[in-house]
Amino acid sequence: MESIKEYLKQETSKIDRSIVATPESREDLEAFATACGGSGTLVMMQMAIQFGYKMALDAVEYKLYKEKA
Repeated sequence: MESIKEYLKQETSKIDRSIVATPESREDLEAFATACGGSGTLVMMQMAIQFGYKMALDAVEYKLYKEKA
C-alpha cells in the first residue's frame, strides 16, 4: 500500500512541474478558458489533459483510502 501512495505522490508532483501549470479545479480551468477568449488553445488543451490526469490520480487515491478505512 505504501508503494502505491508514494507512486501517487510522485505522479502528482510531476504534473505541477510541467511546462504548463495544472489547474487546481475545474473552475480554474474554466476561468482560464474564459479569460483567453479563444487564444492559447494549445495551452488550454494541455492544461485540460493534465487536469484529467490529476482527477484520475485523485480518484484512485480516494478509492485506496476509502477501502482501507
